[in-house]
Amino acid sequence: MSRPTTLGALRDTGYRSRPVKAEIRDNLLTKLRAGEPAFPGIVGFDDTVLPQLESALLAGHDLVLLGERGQGKTRLMRTLASLLDEWTPYVEGCEINDDPVAPVCSRCRRLADELGDDLRIAWRHRDERYVEKLATPDTSVGDLVGDVDPVKVAEGRTLGDPETVHYGLLPRTNRGVFGINELPDLAERIQVAMFNVLEERDIQVRGYSLRLPVDVLLVASANPEDYTNRGRIITPLKDRFGAEIRTHYPDEVEQEIVLVAQEAEVVADVPVHLIEVVARLTRGLRESPSVDQRSGVSARFAIAAVEALAASALRRSARTGEDDAVARVCDLPGVLPTLLGKVEFEMGEEGREEEVVAHLMRVAVAETFRERLHGLDLSGFTDLFAEGATVETGELVTSDELLRQVGTVPGLAKVLDRLGYGDVTSDVDPPGPGQVAAAVELVLEGLHLTRRIDKSPAHDGSGRSVYGA
Repeated sequence: MSRPTTLGALRDTGYRSRPVKAEIRDNLLTKLRAGEPAFPGIVGFDDTVLPQLESALLAGHDLVLLGERGQGKTRLMRTLASLLDEWTPYVEGCEINDDPVAPVCSRCRRLADELGDDLRIAWRHRDERYVEKLATPDTSVGDLVGDVDPVKVAEGRTLGDPETVHYGLLPRTNRGVFGINELPDLAERIQVAMFNVLEERDIQVRGYSLRLPVDVLLVASANPEDYTNRGRIITPLKDRFGAEIRTHYPDEVEQEIVLVAQEAEVVADVPVHLIEVVARLTRGLRESPSVDQRSGVSARFAIAAVEALAASALRRSARTGEDDAVARVCDLPGVLPTLLGKVEFEMGEEGREEEVVAHLMRVAVAETFRERLHGLDLSGFTDLFAEGATVETGELVTSDELLRQVGTVPGLAKVLDRLGYGDVTSDVDPPGPGQVAAAVELVLEGLHLTRRIDKSPAHDGSGRSVYGA
């Protein structure tokens, strides 16, 4: 549908301007009444964070999201843009996206007086109305609020002319949502400069006699350790935020699995049971006394682990000529050491980092094995080894080679069914050799970890492992 291009045509449509917080409130209420998700892509916050966030937005409060790294604070901030109107009119050419019906900057007021209903307007999409700034110590008042524009002064205008101001990010986000990541990292003098924006809703630039009402929803993120009187946040600024909302890591393994599956960009097939292993490992790290829990274990750890597993499977496929690239348990030991930099260990654990992660990985595999395959008769696998057979596996052992060693095993069809592949004898989307080998390897590793079969490194130094009686 064509949109009006002049103020007069806009008035004829019955357009009614609203403050940005009222706009978000109305759109949020519409979604809540319709039963639609107001914050798409957010996992694990339904009963905790989101009710508090909804209340803060309905109250029209600026807010701070407090939480350790990797808890989805930035992702949550960015979803707020979906609560804005899809398209919003503004005065064409205005640096601060002035409302055509009620302009506030001197340029737009002058144009409105001169042109009246012929004032030209343009339209902004909701995605353009969200601006994000990473707070860094070198951020200046000019970056956030504004400063004198020397180019405009050089054109012959006087320093007292308000149109010589170069607006910062905050006024340029007028009628939008402004997100600040890591708020306590702002220098104290910059925090002071935000007082007027949060309370009086205006900005002041240097010595100008300029009071510019700014219509903005301000959302900040911070680490709880820094967001204290002893940290790097000044108390008067804390007082000006209407709400402080604590985020957290997913409470359930199932939520972690959904989150990782949603966010990971994989280059090969990673079975769900392997994603579950990574999710359990991540939870184990968050509960381990060997890990600095003040730093937390980011969801990015689990996401990166799953992506690395997929890459390992793709590497095996390229090196061996295997048709299907499917990740297996044997890929875990090779990728986890590359992720140690994402975890902060306690001082006393120096030099034991890989040992700690390897132990927690074995625990995660065993828990997944028990959870997925409890109650199944796996005697077909144990009988194979009781007869003296051995099975050699490793990150460069193909699925076909692994399955040839195992042969036909009673009970494999039920294992595949438990792991979500359906009956192997079914005509509907049967699992390929890669999926079957991934399931077999989970069983073998699970039987080893529950002390029902043995496992030892291959004697040829190839890095392979041998399962046996």
